[in-house]
Amino acid sequence: MTRKVDELGRMVLPSELRKRFRIHEGDHLAIHVEEERIVLTKVETGCVFCDSTDSLVDYRGKLICQDCKSAIEDI
Repeated sequence: MTRKVDELGRMVLPSELRKRFRIHEGDHLAIHVEEERIVLTKVETGCVFCDSTDSLVDYRGKLICQDCKSAIEDI
């Protein structure tokens, strides 16, 4: 899969990638370099389950709110 970079340095992420990684308009992507690669990483700003931004904690590398964490622990 390839995409052309325009005169302002922009490119479009294909819809199948946006769907796969749940990237929506307004989401933030971190950009960094690993050796000779440019790496994009979606910046999670809310709970991965309910999108809440209150009382977020790290749970196995993902941000989740206290309510969802409690629900998971109850299972």
